[in-house]
Amino acid sequence: MAKSLVVALGLWALGGLLGLHHLYLGRDRHALLWILTLGGFGAGWLWDLWHLPGWVATANGPPRPPTSGAVPTLSPPRVVGQLLVGAYFGLVVALGVPWVPPPLAVALGVLLVASVGDQGTNRPRVLVAAFLSSLLFQGGLLPTSLATTAVAAWHRRFEPPQDPPPPLSARLCHLGLGVAAFGAPLAWGGVSGALGVAGTILMLPLRVGVLPLRAGWALLEGLGVVGGAPEGSRGGAGSEANERRRRALEVLGLRGGCSAEDVQRSYRELVKLWHPDHNRHRAREAERRFIELQEAYEELAGPRRAVGG
Repeated sequence: MAKSLVVALGLWALGGLLGLHHLYLGRDRHALLWILTLGGFGAGWLWDLWHLPGWVATANGPPRPPTSGAVPTLSPPRVVGQLLVGAYFGLVVALGVPWVPPPLAVALGVLLVASVGDQGTNRPRVLVAAFLSSLLFQGGLLPTSLATTAVAAWHRRFEPPQDPPPPLSARLCHLGLGVAAFGAPLAWGGVSGALGVAGTILMLPLRVGVLPLRAGWALLEGLGVVGGAPEGSRGGAGSEANERRRRALEVLGLRGGCSAEDVQRSYRELVKLWHPDHNRHRAREAERRFIELQEAYEELAGPRRAVGG
């Protein structure tokens, strides 16, 4: 059936961002690209307006003869599209689907642009280039896409025409599979993220319900009814205070459970031993030890004096 320029223009205006005019003209891979990038990020959709007459003429013309050994002319817009779409696919996968290798997504984006129209490239070499360049550039998406694009452009070629063309039902099935292959992992990543958020929300009442228990235990500890907070409810400040007390006991050569008299006796003996006036031959070490003794005594005796007062 002959294609109409008026119909093509209408589809371009109404659904051009989703590639309806490309689907109408038999340019299925271009339609898939437009669906996944929303009309080539909008710019490609506008660019299509100038090419519609030529595409309609090609669709109504005789079948393209097979080419043997001919290499397509290097197209700067196609190269730029490969670079941008490759980086875009890699970024989308890195953000939404962490279990999919970003180099694979970059390669698929480059290959999709490279296969638009009657062209193609060497797929295995493009895939290898994506993974090797990702290792070389330590996962950088833009350098990886640039290197992969260079390989795809170097191995560009014409694809043999399909004769006869597949029916519309098969074309729509292939297009749907392409969209699903791109959208299903993103949907799964979105569901996983939503489940993570839901789990956090569901755990919130439990965490809030523990707060009165912790507050009551802290009150009992402050009144001296209990000796310490239960494991898991002690904050960082309590752990830090216990560590300071342990260090002070170690400096004074004491153990846990010692009395105030033990602290004072050990402190006096060690202060006499390490007083700087008695250790002029090792003044720096004596001064350091003297300061440590002072701090340890204040740590252990300070609370007792406050309670006694």
